[in-house]
Amino acid sequence: MGEKQDFKSTMNLPRTEFPMRANLSTREPDWLRFWEENDIYRRSLEATRDGEPFVLHDGPPYANGHIHMGTAYNKVLKDLIVKYKSMRGCYSPYVPGWDCHGQPIEHQVEKNLGPEKMAAISQAKLRELCRDYALKFVDVQREEFKRLGVRGDWDDPYLTLAHEYEAGNVEIFKTMYLDGAIHKGAKPIHWCVRCHTALAEAEIEYADETSDSIYVAFAFTDETPWDAAGPVSLLIWTTTPWTLPANVAVTLADDADYVGVRTPDGRVLVMAEVLVPSVAGAAGWESYEVLDTRVKGRDLAGLHYAQPVHEGVSGVVVTGEHVELSTGTGAVHTAPGHGDEDYIMGVRHGLPMPMPVQDDGTFDAGGGPFEGMRVWDANPRIIEWLGERGTLVASARISHSYPHCWRCKQPVIFRATEQWFVSMEKTGLRENAMRAIGEVQWIPGWSVNRMSSMVADRPDWCISRQRAWGVPIPVFTCAKCGETVATEATFDAVIDLFRTEGADAWFTHKPADYLPQDTVCGRCGAGVDDLKPEDDIVDVWWESGVSHTAVLEARDELHRPAELYLEGSDQHRGWFQSALLTSVGAYGIAPYERVLTHGFIVDGEGRKMSKSLGNTISPLDVIEKSGADIIRLWVASADYGQDINVSNEILDRTGEAYRRIRNTFRFLLSNLYDYSPEHEVAWSEMEEMDRFALVQLADLTAKVTAAYDGWRFHQVFHAVHGYCVTELSSYYLDVLKDRLYADAADSTGRRSAQTVLATILTTLVRLIAPVLTFTTEEVWQFMPEALRGDVVSVQLAGWPAVDVPADDAAVLREQYGVVLAVRDVATKALEEARNAGTVGKSQEARLVVDAPAEVLEVLGARHSGVLAELFIVSEVALGAESSEISVRVERASGEKCPRCWNLRALGPDGLCGRCSEVVAELG
Repeated sequence: MGEKQDFKSTMNLPRTEFPMRANLSTREPDWLRFWEENDIYRRSLEATRDGEPFVLHDGPPYANGHIHMGTAYNKVLKDLIVKYKSMRGCYSPYVPGWDCHGQPIEHQVEKNLGPEKMAAISQAKLRELCRDYALKFVDVQREEFKRLGVRGDWDDPYLTLAHEYEAGNVEIFKTMYLDGAIHKGAKPIHWCVRCHTALAEAEIEYADETSDSIYVAFAFTDETPWDAAGPVSLLIWTTTPWTLPANVAVTLADDADYVGVRTPDGRVLVMAEVLVPSVAGAAGWESYEVLDTRVKGRDLAGLHYAQPVHEGVSGVVVTGEHVELSTGTGAVHTAPGHGDEDYIMGVRHGLPMPMPVQDDGTFDAGGGPFEGMRVWDANPRIIEWLGERGTLVASARISHSYPHCWRCKQPVIFRATEQWFVSMEKTGLRENAMRAIGEVQWIPGWSVNRMSSMVADRPDWCISRQRAWGVPIPVFTCAKCGETVATEATFDAVIDLFRTEGADAWFTHKPADYLPQDTVCGRCGAGVDDLKPEDDIVDVWWESGVSHTAVLEARDELHRPAELYLEGSDQHRGWFQSALLTSVGAYGIAPYERVLTHGFIVDGEGRKMSKSLGNTISPLDVIEKSGADIIRLWVASADYGQDINVSNEILDRTGEAYRRIRNTFRFLLSNLYDYSPEHEVAWSEMEEMDRFALVQLADLTAKVTAAYDGWRFHQVFHAVHGYCVTELSSYYLDVLKDRLYADAADSTGRRSAQTVLATILTTLVRLIAPVLTFTTEEVWQFMPEALRGDVVSVQLAGWPAVDVPADDAAVLREQYGVVLAVRDVATKALEEARNAGTVGKSQEARLVVDAPAEVLEVLGARHSGVLAELFIVSEVALGAESSEISVRVERASGEKCPRCWNLRALGPDGLCGRCSEVVAELG
């Protein structure tokens, strides 16, 4: 042949401008601009306007600070669902929202101002600063969420500080108040002495706290069955010494046995018989005597004792079912102003409810000798004081779980104050909510138990807060007689006021400015000029909960109930519950058809993320380093049904998985540069392995679609990633290279392969588009125009469907299951042969396959050239029948073709027959 020829120009080598390096952090902003310029969100709605509606209602994050991995995870999970539903043809508007009121924002503004400025500021100015702060972070978070690739109505989100939204609060309050579900009353609630406000259950976090544990003797002032033995006292145990000034009763177990115990100092202490040994151990008694007289708790009810703090004041013994006989003494110190169970005892037995603790946590005169002291500071002083008076029997320090304020992280107290409550019983709200829970689909399924147990056990909902930044409780008080004035007419007037001027007007206008002039107090007949607006604001959970009315019902593109609510598992006691209670309370039904719950974000070792541990990861840092699609792929790869791990190592692994998927797209694009639909090869004319590749693609499409429909997004990731790595890269694409590169450009074999590659490309890019939103857009724009047609964006391309003849598909699955099993054995044998030096590249090998008869039959039905192509060798021969599949590797005969590098018999031109024909045709 003379000089060695370079046949590169005769080959169909891959060609694409789709970059190998993603450079997501720099390229992704270009796609954000592309989507905005082409108004992809609006186009997606227009394209699906007649489709089945699917509304995912966005739970509003707080507008206070940059996003973190938890909020990033949440928003991306929502986005991939909305994009999937939209591509399936569903009308899927997505309206993002923000929670702009409440303690977190006010607390931060207060912190920024400092104590001196905060003390001097007016309420109006404080509200203005809170508004500015909230709107600032709405803008900050909006850009950060958009940077994650989240699609939605970012130009018109919902804000809880918007006038229309504020009016929505009053609409629900009006309905539930007039139905009798909302009332004002004094009842113990969680109170934060740092923030000076009531807290709901959803605003409580639990953390370990070290508390005082004391045993105190309350001296009986009435006769007891043990008087003959000496001075008799009732022994109580408590971990809140500071509540003793408010003691009015001691509660015993009705049917328990109580005995008198003579202690080493000669006095008689009464306690539950079953707890005597543990009390003796705590008190350190080396010897003691249990007196013979034994009585039931109910027989001691009505006896009086000397109040432990206030001289000349007595308390009374009562009985209650909440008395535990596993710890303590069986005699429960009862202060109705400082606990739920104590309060119930107070109501049941007509007990007084003194409240000596003020808003700031200090005692007033009702604290007796401890007046002016903060409750936490008073504990050691009270213990010392009891010891001096000889009533302290024992004391210790214990560590236990204790409620803390969700915002300032300080321990809270139980404190009875006048508050507004939603009754769980008065109008059947608890029963109706439990029924509604059963009508909702909960994802994962076990989460229904969490929600049910929380609603079944929750107390009345305290919805008032003693703060400045929020929507006011929309009722009035008569200045003359103290009666509450709240009628349908006053509520409607407030709704109109809020819609036009917002809740700020409540604090600047007089009631006479907007209430009907004939408004009068129902008790004393006082007129509108004598009405005072309520000072308290509504709980922020109430505010976010009423979004089913203030957003879903208020906006034309949305509807109530929504198809889906989606948040973290902590929202079972937060937004999911407040939305449920306000919707059931106002309309009798749940605000959602489905609720999807995801776990918390933890580090690689399962630890909660915290700055002190140094294990936090900012999504903004990840975007800057690796791109948002890496975060999105991580979101899809995680099983949201449990806590979600994230670490730099996990993100690196996610990046590697991303590269494999991207490289797959690059291979597909690079081998379709000269292909258009006119080159499509029909099913009946395709190479058999190409038909099987379409069957595998159809199976993948069905599997991925089912995973999306079943809310199993991690299965979407694993299916797509596994397909790219195994079915494509390790098998089909590897097999195709010779045919794609070396066959004639327009040959049926090559066009058959390209037909399948085009189908894989246009299918795969859409299957993963909800997840890899940036990368798939890039792929879509690099696709040959003939393949994407006039579809502007992959997000508008609809969902793929791969149809293959069912009978043919079944046969191909069965037979290729056999072929691929043999290929696996052959691949291992080739690796061993390479290591042994028998062959170099696999094309140098000849394989001899021994196998069971049924396997040989399947292989024999295929041309030997087809098997050689499948196994990427020069020749495959069928050997002897055997019980197991085995493959022998021999060096193939023939010479290396300088064009395709296969070992073949070469012709006079030095090329194998196939390459000779191609080159000759090219001239």
